[in-house]
Amino acid sequence: MGLVYMKLRVMPSDVDVDLEDLYLKIRDVAPRDVEIRDCKIQPIAFGLKALLIVAVMPDEGGIGDRLIESIQGVEGVESVEVEATELL
Repeated sequence: MGLVYMKLRVMPSDVDVDLEDLYLKIRDVAPRDVEIRDCKIQPIAFGLKALLIVAVMPDEGGIGDRLIESIQGVEGVESVEVEATELL
């Protein structure tokens, strides 16, 4: 069994959402086998910014979906989009 690399774009629900705090909440709700390796803030437009999160997880059924669902449940998250996924 290998590892899966997943790059996610997390859009906040408002321009006033503290992205550093949002990142900490996302790390806390990530499934146990998921390692959040990187996080960057990406300017979008008109003061809106997104979090780009890189996660590495085992190649087992449903773990990526569980990660996305747990992130969507965090207060302050509008949407989660998979930008890239790759088998390592």
